[in-house]
Amino acid sequence: MSSLRSASPALAAALLFGASTPLAKLLVGEVPPLMLAGLLYLGSGIGLAITMFVRWALMRTIDTGIAVLHVPKSERMWLLGAIIAGGVLGPALLMAGLASSDAAAASLLLNVEGVLTAVLAWVVFRENADKGVVVGMIAIVLGGVMLSWQSGEARISTGALLIVAACACWAVDNNLTRNVSTNDAMLIACLKGLVAGSCNTALAFASGSDFPGWSTIGAAMAVGFGGYGLSLVLFVLALRGLGTARTGAYFSVAPLFGVVISLMLWPEMPGVLFWLAAALMAVGVWLHVSERHEHPHVHEGLTHGHRHRHDAHHQHDHAEGWDAREPHSHIHTHVGLKHSHAHYPDVHHRHMHPH
Repeated sequence: MSSLRSASPALAAALLFGASTPLAKLLVGEVPPLMLAGLLYLGSGIGLAITMFVRWALMRTIDTGIAVLHVPKSERMWLLGAIIAGGVLGPALLMAGLASSDAAAASLLLNVEGVLTAVLAWVVFRENADKGVVVGMIAIVLGGVMLSWQSGEARISTGALLIVAACACWAVDNNLTRNVSTNDAMLIACLKGLVAGSCNTALAFASGSDFPGWSTIGAAMAVGFGGYGLSLVLFVLALRGLGTARTGAYFSVAPLFGVVISLMLWPEMPGVLFWLAAALMAVGVWLHVSERHEHPHVHEGLTHGHRHRHDAHHQHDHAEGWDAREPHSHIHTHVGLKHSHAHYPDVHHRHMHPH
């Protein structure tokens, strides 16, 4: 259904975030979980702020329309909720879970985020759910249950539960971020990083933690810039083009990247349950990304702004003097349209479906 261009931001985000999990595991023993979460997000926010300044300096004569560092008032509560759920609670829970979990198992368990993201998108935000995607969700859930079951003990590990709780926070974050995804993606990610990093760092100080050494601070912030900052920018772009549930499905590849890196850092032969869980999750991800959705649908008239090309959904005129650069950003109007083609619930296809 989607071209490589549509899927590539979500897959690139998955690669960066997947790599951050085992790299953060290296730092867990040296830095308390809350302090580490704060440094990761501060690295994200500060790194993206510097990147935005460089972008402005190099490209200030381009995209002068909607590429303004501004979030409309009507969307600010969505953004605040996303920051609290995904930037404050999620990373703190993840760092605590990593402190008592195997890195490879933790990486695969993060697949649950995609499932919870999809469930919220379908139940609360009414994105369509085809049968293949639902079966894929069940496969991922079963894999997560297998993975969290401690070998030889009839109980769920505390570390696994903390990681699942972090996934639930990020699922809420993903669905709320969908509602602000037409704004500047780097601005959204930067604000999340700065606010979440400041909150987590303040909480860490309040609980008695101190700053680690400068080398550890630099390493944590570098991991945060790539795995939380650039990854989130790409994730927001994917939300705009694929919708929440589908972006979550592509992003579910992240733990597989994390597993490869973790096994390189800590070579070992995982047990049978690990491979069964991995197989179930792989099947679930494949069912998600191979889904095809097509039907006649109606586009209501809409005025908004985002980065776009002049495709079937963007047939509009420009003021005299336009340099024909594509993609470009500006406020534009969509006239009513009825047609049929394969599509995701992106910013132009958030329509209701019959049950």
